Amino acid sequence: MEKQIRLYNLGFSEIKTYLFAALFVAGNILLPQLCHLVPDGGHIFLPIYFFTLIASYKYGMKVGLLTAVLSPAVNSLLFGMPAAAAVSGIMIKSIFLAVSAAWVAEKTNKVSLWTILAVVLAYQFFGTMAEWLMEGSLLAAAVDFRLGVPGMLIQWIGGYFLIRKMR
Repeated sequence: MEKQIRLYNLGFSEIKTYLFAALFVAGNILLPQLCHLVPDGGHIFLPIYFFTLIASYKYGMKVGLLTAVLSPAVNSLLFGMPAAAAVSGIMIKSIFLAVSAAWVAEKTNKVSLWTILAVVLAYQFFGTMAEWLMEGSLLAAAVDFRLGVPGMLIQWIGGYFLIRKMR
């Protein structure tokens, strides 16, 4: 299933960039709070990445990067989750997600299950490699692949349908 959709590439000089980023950061604050009601819900559902995917794919790299950087920082400051020690790894994965989603959207100018799957797998792979280099432990870096498959599936399928339905 492939669908042409209207994609945007908002710039830093546009107020809409900051409004959309604030909206997506709010989503990345609320969704993790819900998921953390389930034991290990953050590791299982990977909620802090969901709205970064949507922001980047639909509204471009600048909205995506603002969402990617602010979401883990604000969550950590307000709720202590992610823990301060984990913020850098999550932020790196979020930045990989923002860049890959915006790039794929710009290059294809469409949304399909395959493009969203490629984005999710790319950011997880490169983010895991970066975390491995930072932490020195592949086992620790690969936690999303060990526990987060349900979250990746939600990003893939849920992200696809949400991006398609957004006006």
